[in-house]
Amino acid sequence: MSGHGHGHGHGHGCGCEGEHEPAERGLEYGLYRRIDLEKLQCLNESRDGDGKLVFKPWDRRNERDKFVESDADEELLFNIPFTGSVKLKGIIISGEDDDSHPAEVRLYKNIPQMSFDATGREPEQAFRLNRDPVAELEYPTKIARFSNVQHLSIHISKNFGAESTRVYYIGLRGEYSEAHRHEVTICNYEAAANPADHKVESIIPQTNFIS
Repeated sequence: MSGHGHGHGHGHGCGCEGEHEPAERGLEYGLYRRIDLEKLQCLNESRDGDGKLVFKPWDRRNERDKFVESDADEELLFNIPFTGSVKLKGIIISGEDDDSHPAEVRLYKNIPQMSFDATGREPEQAFRLNRDPVAELEYPTKIARFSNVQHLSIHISKNFGAESTRVYYIGLRGEYSEAHRHEVTICNYEAAANPADHKVESIIPQTNFIS
């Protein structure tokens, strides 16, 4: 009974299962901890290493001291390897409240070392973004397409008209599972069947995913 002391029903999470509780959302947006930051790449960043800085805890999403800015034009391409397998459910992208804010984002999965040349292919999903300087707008993914993601590429293809794009925070919501079992299987397979391996590898590059 003690939790209902003030009796106005605007409750601090009572009665609504904490749906919009910051603490709850902070837990949901914990996937940044599952990123292999050492291997994360950001192409066209104006300063080396800044792309890693925008993947940070929920309670630091509105901090303005760390950001990434694009260099030659408005595009940015993040190559994000995870330490296991992720089911991605939503994404938040926050920038400045001006024309440098990202306006369009395209998501690709499981294409390590993706380059700008490859962004012409069909993405798993694309979003038109609204300006979101306070990091509150979530774009839900089509979960069936993002249920087994070891590597996520985020292509910011446009902003609202500025020469460069600035991003303060990228939040990823979803579920994570360890990948150790798969790694062991692959290692055993490679150790046991090297000749077959090479035949398979020579075929894979020819199956271009164009639909």
